[in-house]
Amino acid sequence: MHLIYIFLALLTTLFSQSALQLSLSGFPARLNPLLATDSVSGELSGWLFDGLLKYDKNANIIGDIAESWRFIDEKTIVFNLRRDRFWHDGKPVTARDAVFTYETAVSDRLATPYASNYRMIESVEASDDFTFIVRYKAPYFKTLEMWLSPLIPKHALENDPDLMTSSFNSRPIGNSYYRLDELVISRNVELNAFAGYKPRPPLIDKIIFEYVQEPSVEFLKLKSRSLHIGALDAMQLYRQIDEDFKKDYQIVETSSFAYSYLGFNLRNPKFQNPKTREALSYALDRQKLIDILFFGRAKICDGTILEGALGYNPEVKSPKQDIAKARKLLAEAGYDETNPLTIEISTNTGNATRMYAAQIIQSQLAEAGVIVKLRVMEWQAFLSRVVHARNFEMILMGWTVPLMPDPFTIWHSSSDKAGGFNFVGYRNEEVDRLIELAERTSDRNEVARLFREFSAVIARDNPYLFLYVPNSIAAISRKIEPIEPTIIGFEHNRYDWRILP
Repeated sequence: MHLIYIFLALLTTLFSQSALQLSLSGFPARLNPLLATDSVSGELSGWLFDGLLKYDKNANIIGDIAESWRFIDEKTIVFNLRRDRFWHDGKPVTARDAVFTYETAVSDRLATPYASNYRMIESVEASDDFTFIVRYKAPYFKTLEMWLSPLIPKHALENDPDLMTSSFNSRPIGNSYYRLDELVISRNVELNAFAGYKPRPPLIDKIIFEYVQEPSVEFLKLKSRSLHIGALDAMQLYRQIDEDFKKDYQIVETSSFAYSYLGFNLRNPKFQNPKTREALSYALDRQKLIDILFFGRAKICDGTILEGALGYNPEVKSPKQDIAKARKLLAEAGYDETNPLTIEISTNTGNATRMYAAQIIQSQLAEAGVIVKLRVMEWQAFLSRVVHARNFEMILMGWTVPLMPDPFTIWHSSSDKAGGFNFVGYRNEEVDRLIELAERTSDRNEVARLFREFSAVIARDNPYLFLYVPNSIAAISRKIEPIEPTIIGFEHNRYDWRILP
């Protein structure tokens, strides 16, 4: 065993050179994982914080901070934690931290949509520093999946008077294999390998995230070889890279676990008539969107549960464009040429594809006589002044979805609250009932049946107009090894990445 650790140390010395150069499309808001609700904050938090469990490359759940676990009965699980995991300030990660994470998430100390992850828990207990016991109210279909969520440190936060504005949000104390000393606004974000990570620190000793607001700038940095990994859009893949680029970068293309949508503010009277929402759905040509934006490298999104996920309903389909039907429905809702429907669509900068999509949608809706104004804002302003403030008519956004669907956080009526993800204000008692039935069973077949029913109701109500599921296209420097794309992407083994000379 001693020789193995010497060998690992030699590997670390050999390959731990230079920095991994990555980019961020916006500046992170807060790096407490319970408050990391935007994609940029979530991405950075994922490098800094671990949970009890994680996915392996084949999407199987395996231990992370938890060394093992066992079910006492169908409602009680006991986790045994590793004794060699530490916070970045050197304090051990214990079962007390797991209890504190749960108690903080469900408390009124902060407004977090992640509180709903713990809604089925009856009680938690740390019987000692390394034994964590969870008792559920009923059998639950996500008994294990919920503990993929990151832990937060009790010793650093239990006496903090205001977690929403805590200095921890910019100087987090994490427990993963990279640490962040301080987040400085508008500067590059620099992560350093955590020397106390077991069984060894990562093989790359530094990661530098450069703030790149525009995708065109990210592409130029890829072409100048100043980024190791970056996203490509279909146009760049087809027409703007050459063979020399492909010699230096491996192109990895997969179907993403994400979709884009137009969401209605259902508190607004003009969208409370279901005929208005249905009319706008018929006015869209989703396939043309895909052809123009992605050269076909995407698929139409038919609902919130994507194809391949538990509970996907193949009978639910987004409608094909039918301008005549759209105009008829609008007339029935009280709109015509003398009284046209006028709407404002809000979206964010930093995503060129989404901004182009907004312009195409504006043109398509005009064919049905709808007047569309576009409101485009920088990401942080968009989050604070539009999304969190619920200050929009329609919103063009996207969701990244987990492998195991959980409709509660977006669609349940109780998630229509400050800090909740149901910011369109959707409320439907039948949807609430189906979600609640699904979460109280451990029978995956029954969960899938209930989710299919849920999808049909969402499709009927049109709280969102589902648009497309884009392919994820990444350019990865051939100096980064090993890259092994799987069902969960190519970053599952980043702890083992190294940069070749």
